[in-house]
Amino acid sequence: MKYAVILGDGMADEPLRELGGKTPLEYAKTPAMDALAAVGRIGMVRTIPEGMSPGSDTANLSVLGYDPKQYYTGRSPLEALSIGVPMEETDIAFRCNLVTLSQEGDYADKVILDHSSGEISTEEAAELLKAVADVLQSETYQFYTGTSYRHCLIRKGGSAAELTPPHDILDQRIGAYLPEDEELRDMMERSWEILSNHPLNAKRMKEGKNPANSIWFWGAGTKPVLSSFEEKFGKKGAMVSAVDLLKGIAVGASMTNITVEGANGGLNTNYEGKAQAAADALLKDGFDFVYVHLEAPDEMGHQGSYERKIQAIEYLDGRILAPLVKSLDASGEDYRIAVLPDHPTPVRLRTHTADAVPYLIFDSRKKRQGGQIYCERTAAASGEKIERGCELMKVLLEQE
Repeated sequence: MKYAVILGDGMADEPLRELGGKTPLEYAKTPAMDALAAVGRIGMVRTIPEGMSPGSDTANLSVLGYDPKQYYTGRSPLEALSIGVPMEETDIAFRCNLVTLSQEGDYADKVILDHSSGEISTEEAAELLKAVADVLQSETYQFYTGTSYRHCLIRKGGSAAELTPPHDILDQRIGAYLPEDEELRDMMERSWEILSNHPLNAKRMKEGKNPANSIWFWGAGTKPVLSSFEEKFGKKGAMVSAVDLLKGIAVGASMTNITVEGANGGLNTNYEGKAQAAADALLKDGFDFVYVHLEAPDEMGHQGSYERKIQAIEYLDGRILAPLVKSLDASGEDYRIAVLPDHPTPVRLRTHTADAVPYLIFDSRKKRQGGQIYCERTAAASGEKIERGCELMKVLLEQE
């Protein structure tokens, strides 16, 4: 028996007037999802425990079967695991975004325009982060390059700070959201001085791209300790993702990370490569379980673009789910697939919410006669609801 999760990050949304009262998921053409939903099981699942922030960290831990109340120690430490940062028990990890701030005024008066600096390439980001590290790195503070705009700062000792995710305050003045920690705030302000006139940013602006003109710290936490996925569930698991957070969760859970060339966490990622990697993991490489994560719907939600969010959902359906199902069907293997978001990222809000999300579970051996399509509306109408997201994995693996 083979198992797969196809995770469309931030895929859930709200009904939109522009779409005739439908959500982007409901409006999108998703024949592969709908074909599975017609003979599968759909319902709602609450992936964010009450009182916890609706981040992709807590949500994906839930979907993978780890109760965030027990296992969550912060977002950045998980990403640090992914990029091989040697963390000690007393270290504090921070996510270090490269962001785009407005040009005018003092630092505190600037407005955050883009949390991803136009989804800057890893190569360009590495050059800019090096310029920052050359000035600001010390025995206490050490910078590490991640992927695209997502990077890491390690502080030797101290305590985690309360910090605001930059995607939560888009188009707002940053003064009220700057760190109370004077050293962190000072580094952010000094990064503006380093980056705002950097030749690479001048080139980007000349090309009509957003400059990566400041660093932004958030997601602080301590070294995580996850139990092995294989020991927990008895399945040998693999992760297919372009995002350091998911790769870090996989490292912590002793799963195998599968690197797909051209996968970048954006809309124009290597969808076909991800589908092929998942099929190979299950059918050639001896894995029992594969988790395929797609970041694009979340990024398009943060950008406030329902058009591009629909496109991302349709790409997930036609270029990842459909070919994976085709490969599994051709193999003759019995299999179960779950399709779901980790959390909603409504384009109206441009940030995450903690609302329950729709899930779909298909079993190649137990086709039901439901006739429904897969979207928020039909999942809610099904009457099925899993209140603790970390229980979904047991449902998929039939370990209830």
